[in-house]
Amino acid sequence: MKTLGFIGAGGMGSGMAANLIKAGYRLVVTDLNRAQTRGLEGQGAQFLDSPKAIAESCELVLSMLPNNDAVRAVGLGKGGLVEATSGARLWIDFSSIDKETIVDVADDLARKGWTTVDAAAGGVEEVAAAGQLALWISGSKALFDEHQPIFQAMGKSILHVGELGNAKLVKNAMAMLAAVQHMSLVEVGWWLKKGGLDEATFQTILKNSQQDSVATRRIMEIVVSGNYKPRKSWMPKDVGFGLDMAREMEVPMPFVSLASQMFAIAQATGGDGYEATGIACNVYDVINGKTK
Repeated sequence: MKTLGFIGAGGMGSGMAANLIKAGYRLVVTDLNRAQTRGLEGQGAQFLDSPKAIAESCELVLSMLPNNDAVRAVGLGKGGLVEATSGARLWIDFSSIDKETIVDVADDLARKGWTTVDAAAGGVEEVAAAGQLALWISGSKALFDEHQPIFQAMGKSILHVGELGNAKLVKNAMAMLAAVQHMSLVEVGWWLKKGGLDEATFQTILKNSQQDSVATRRIMEIVVSGNYKPRKSWMPKDVGFGLDMAREMEVPMPFVSLASQMFAIAQATGGDGYEATGIACNVYDVINGKTK
């Protein structure tokens, strides 16, 4: 089995990396917060202190990073992949960032002999841990085909989506769609409640309608239970990337823009410390005058 490098051991990255270990790969890992790699080290992964050291100790590097700056630092910063003098020359990045950043970093790394494959993952931390992510891969189709066993260790649905950077577009698109869906479901639910139908009844109606889906079921389960999981939702960030690109592309997106403003209301009123469904519920509680 290959030795793989994995950079970024947060909630998503740790689950993805753990499934690679379960699939039999030897892993070398790093994260700015060493505490986040301890679980992986307990499963046999080896900690190294920089992306450069990771690259020099493996055949292929994967990453799941929080933002554009982190991707630039891992690729091109001090101790970054660009400084590696041996080892891997292929980087598969799953970070939720914008298309421009991954394309720019890939171009700079190519001058040092690196090939970058752009990837994105659909799902939350529990889905990552279960190896059930939807994975979107863009860039070289040959490399997509060659590394199917790696992708299959982490995801249940694996799709090639074209040229480098397109995987980031797909991730942003799915975040924008989910943002509108969350807000619209909670909004209609509030309207029904004011009319005399509770959330559980709305949940049953949806389950028996053409709007039924895995996503609507998951959202409504959280709405009905009121159990909002505390976590930092990356959806507002990904929606923001999508809207930035929409402005550059001169594509009007009024519904997505409104959903983004709803997230901003949640941030301004202290209701954003949850996953997306909790944020949507909190913001509609505010605008409907519900008190704690």
